[in-house]
Amino acid sequence: MQIGIQQHDYLNPVPGSNEERNRFHALQQTFASEYEDIFPNVLAEKTIVIIPSLTIDQEILSKVKGSVYYEERLLCLLMLLRMPRTHIIYLSSIPIDPVIVDYYLHLLPGITGYHARQRLTMLSCFDASSKSLTEKILQRPRLIERIRNRISGGHLAHIACFNMTNLERTLAVQLELPIYGCDPDLLHLGTKSGSRKIFRECGLDTPQGFEDLRDELDIIGALVELKRNNPQLEKAVVKLNEGFSGEGNAIFSFSDYDESRNLKSYVRDSIAAKLEVVADDITYQNFIDKFRSMQGVVEEFIPGAIKHSPSVQCRINPLGKVEVLSTHDQLLGGESGQVFIGANFPAIPEYAREIGLMGRDIGINLKEHGVIGRFGADFISVKTEKGWKHYALELNLRKGGTTHPFLMLQGLTVGNYDLESGIYSTANGQKRYYFSSDNLKSDVYRGLTPHDLMDIAITNRLQYDGSLQQGVMFHLMGALSQYGKLGVVCIGDTANRATAFYRRTVQVLNREGNSTYS
Repeated sequence: MQIGIQQHDYLNPVPGSNEERNRFHALQQTFASEYEDIFPNVLAEKTIVIIPSLTIDQEILSKVKGSVYYEERLLCLLMLLRMPRTHIIYLSSIPIDPVIVDYYLHLLPGITGYHARQRLTMLSCFDASSKSLTEKILQRPRLIERIRNRISGGHLAHIACFNMTNLERTLAVQLELPIYGCDPDLLHLGTKSGSRKIFRECGLDTPQGFEDLRDELDIIGALVELKRNNPQLEKAVVKLNEGFSGEGNAIFSFSDYDESRNLKSYVRDSIAAKLEVVADDITYQNFIDKFRSMQGVVEEFIPGAIKHSPSVQCRINPLGKVEVLSTHDQLLGGESGQVFIGANFPAIPEYAREIGLMGRDIGINLKEHGVIGRFGADFISVKTEKGWKHYALELNLRKGGTTHPFLMLQGLTVGNYDLESGIYSTANGQKRYYFSSDNLKSDVYRGLTPHDLMDIAITNRLQYDGSLQQGVMFHLMGALSQYGKLGVVCIGDTANRATAFYRRTVQVLNREGNSTYS
């Protein structure tokens, strides 16, 4: 058996080599040639290997409590099992409780749970370490072989990831499967610096700022220049190129600056004390060290009495077609107002179409660069006397915090979002809205297991009702007992109904959690 493993390793190209790149590009080209015939056919035989790895800087990720359970967010893709000839292979770092898997299969429209279960393979690394899931899989050649063996001959198979890096490319080549996602060689387009360049190419407004900054001296120089150009500037945002969910950001305030002082000396002397890092437990020096390795940007903090944080989600398919999938109004929180908390879907009618059209323009630009797969674009929007003014903030060439709620809605209702009207309609023409959050948490929830959550939801009628196509969906359930944290998608026939579901969910969980906690 050891000989077989050595032989398999010999056949694999060196990670990051030109040979690996060439093999990956060949796989992607084959995927594009077969895509048009297979994907639109709901009865086509296909296999999707889901790798929900958060392959990002592990120090930043470690600041997200219960991060290993974020791999459960892509369980929304189990909704693809509604296609009766589709098979799914789902990987995770640690085993996912069967009650959680059953929860998703029970909701499949038009398919029995038994039929879906026969087409689902759950595989685990049994490894809760801080390494990314993809890295764990690559260290387990026998697991890779099991993945291969579970793909039936004649199936069009591909990998679906949360995000793409060189590690995902290596895994794709070893599995000999294409990925519905962005080539890692293009990921620089989605960094904070790359985003600003793409936005300028698209003619979009961005906050005043500077990109491709390398170190502390560059940060100081950028802060000084921003303040000189705009004496009224009160705050600026320093961003790591590859931050996640706002955790790679820091805020610098000019609140105590006296114009009689030398500006450069003021920034240089006060930056260590005044730069407030968003992520918990990351010191100023840690942040600067991370900035030196990642590089990043400095931007003005956009002021405004009424500000929203909309986003648009799009997809570029392997044939180059750009689709606007959804718009959201994001809810940001934390002391700095930089951390993603949740989102309302769709974005408000006043600007949903406008945001969507900007997303389409970005998609057309990215297509010319060779990007495929899902991406999101975040904005800050300020209400003025003349209407809303939008500033493009950043691109995410990956799935994001608004991906899985929308996929759940679409999987449950088989509907679509209309760009022109900014409205989502189910298959029978009814409008639907939702409020979603990955960050519903309280200490009183600690100790509640997924089994407890199911009982609480059922007895309090918090379940999603398929007959009404409304109700509450839970995710991140694995994080509940240890971290007192879970995610929800609250679906309603009006925006008010959706938020009412959320308020009632919080009320019920607080009551039940207090009962357990006491």
